[in-house]
Amino acid sequence: MSQSTASQSSMMEEIARVVDYQHGWATVEVELKSACNHCASSENCGTSTIAKAFSVKTQRFSLPTDKPCREGDLLKVGLPESVIIKAATLVYLLPLLGLFVFATFGHLFATGLDLNTNAFAMFFAFIGAVIAWYFGKRLASKIEMDASPVIIAYLGQEVGVIRAHQA
Repeated sequence: MSQSTASQSSMMEEIARVVDYQHGWATVEVELKSACNHCASSENCGTSTIAKAFSVKTQRFSLPTDKPCREGDLLKVGLPESVIIKAATLVYLLPLLGLFVFATFGHLFATGLDLNTNAFAMFFAFIGAVIAWYFGKRLASKIEMDASPVIIAYLGQEVGVIRAHQA
């Protein structure tokens, strides 16, 4: 396996549409899709029906490019999986850690004061989870902002777009 293939295999890939090109920078738009629209049971699934009721959201950002692009060009862009995994770990596991640590602290605190240990443990657990979630979300956002998507492939224009321009 070559070096470039190995690095591309650990990338989360998405197709992006060029909406503007200025001096080596392509502004692209990516549709954010719900995962439930991709499974084989989507026709019979209530969750899929609900997801289809909401409009598709898009995200817009600029990427440096070594090839000139035209509006409507499709690019395959990638983001390292490690960025996604780190952000997910911070957002999901850090609150669990905060919950357990603060629950233990609340239990010990209540035991020392001879109070209701369960109530204090639950209260402190909730506070710990919220605090940890807040900091995890902020750190995950910083990691995602520092990560730069890269262009993996230039896919050209969609067939329907070329026909529309020729007509």
